[in-house]
Amino acid sequence: MSDDTPLVLVVEDERDLTDLYRTWLAKSYRVRTARDGRTALDELDDEVDIVLLDRRMPDLSGDEVLDRIRERDLDCRIAMVTAVEPDTDIVDMAFDDYLVKPVSEEELVRTVENLRIRDEYDGGVKRLFSLASKKALLESEKDLLELESNSDYQRLCADLTDLRSDLDDKLARLSESDDLTLIYQDLARDDADRDE
Repeated sequence: MSDDTPLVLVVEDERDLTDLYRTWLAKSYRVRTARDGRTALDELDDEVDIVLLDRRMPDLSGDEVLDRIRERDLDCRIAMVTAVEPDTDIVDMAFDDYLVKPVSEEELVRTVENLRIRDEYDGGVKRLFSLASKKALLESEKDLLELESNSDYQRLCADLTDLRSDLDDKLARLSESDDLTLIYQDLARDDADRDE
């Protein structure tokens, strides 16, 4: 593989899962692995395009690693791949996607590919994807009545509405293009996947 091939950092403390994810991804991506949070931070550099991050690890939690990655201001996409069921605490977390274990090869590879595609868009569109993913995830995992009374969820919905409105104004000035169609197809596919 060439140096232009996207690099995925798999951060997973279970050796079998680390090896499995590496095998699944090695067909199309360069892969680095880390079995704990401190090693993940050591492995992280400007070459890393995508991080797959477990939330529960023995030394530094995935949440702490996520915060440190964002503090470093590295331009990489991050998907949480974890057995931790999502709750409204995810609203303020700076990840791009969230998968609940167990995950299939198809689901993992599709998520990495979606993150790679999303990385080609500007910050506003990346944030739109992130917010829409969080909203769809919460709606698929939590009771809607409970969510409607939750202030974090309400703030998430308001932020998503504001961002969509702002982006719609910008996108209205663009002509239809394959890139624009891909954005909406990706959002629709994410929403459909969450509804299943």
